[in-house]
Amino acid sequence: MASISLKNIVKRYGSGKSAVPVIHGVNAEIKDGEFIVLVGPSGCGKSTLLRMIAGLEEITGGELFIGDRLVNGLEPARRNIAMVFQNYALYPHMTNFENMAYGLKLAKVPKDEIRRRVDKAAKILELSHLLERKPRELSGGQRQRVAMGRAIVRQPQVFLFDEPLSNLDAKLRAQTRLEIQKLHRELGITSLFVTHDQVEAMTLAQRMIVMNAGNMEQFGTPEEVYHTPASTFVASFIGSPPMNLLQDAPGGQPGQILGIRPEHLDVRAEGGWEVRVETVELLGAERLIYGRLGAEQLVVRVEEGAPAPRADELIRVLPRPDRLHAFDAASGKRL
Repeated sequence: MASISLKNIVKRYGSGKSAVPVIHGVNAEIKDGEFIVLVGPSGCGKSTLLRMIAGLEEITGGELFIGDRLVNGLEPARRNIAMVFQNYALYPHMTNFENMAYGLKLAKVPKDEIRRRVDKAAKILELSHLLERKPRELSGGQRQRVAMGRAIVRQPQVFLFDEPLSNLDAKLRAQTRLEIQKLHRELGITSLFVTHDQVEAMTLAQRMIVMNAGNMEQFGTPEEVYHTPASTFVASFIGSPPMNLLQDAPGGQPGQILGIRPEHLDVRAEGGWEVRVETVELLGAERLIYGRLGAEQLVVRVEEGAPAPRADELIRVLPRPDRLHAFDAASGKRL
């Protein structure tokens, strides 16, 4: 296992005046054994950053340490990392055992040691009964577990996951998230996991890096990112539905954007803000009320048993004062 240190990491494509910057000076200290999630929308640079750590993309500027080694110039094979990709990249003509063992065979690891490592990984991933089958005989979730098993047997210092669950359906995604959490508890290997899904990020991360247009917007625990977002971007990206961001809220200050999570608005008989209801969504144990506060849209989350207003009805909602957030209107940064 190893820590990872990112010191002003920069990535540019091209050279000179035509160079296109895509990663703008990322700094982060990742502790030995941590599970870190890189999250952000498509094109924000999260996979590029992961590929630089893996050695698959050249680092334009800055320093990358894995443990106490500066690895900027090291080939991927010398970084002692293992990577799990979005596509499983399994050899269809090989059995699952052979797929998991292939890297070790190339490294000329003794046969008995290969068997020991593969059997151990298969037991952890509940694949022991599937080792003699071929990938086409498995479900998508099982194939992804074989791909993870192939990474485990290498006994790396660092695991890198590049959107490994995006090809799975919703039920399998949830199940595989649990398996990845269990895997990390058992192995304790430093792990970086890339996803655009903020639910995956919130449920998997010990700490998370929120990326936006090549910049690190925030680095913190899921609780810190959710409850004290560093910017309007983080506030609008993390949370489903996202935080309400209001430029003209009653009582707001000039030059500020006021933020409030939908669950921190209470429907009241009197007082608070007057909101005109547009529609109501029933989501099992809760309802989402979409309405208008003046010209701005407002979302209110209420428990399923609460009275449901009708479309075009006027209701009053009261923001909890200890849950209000203020952001600078020009920069979007938290005040």
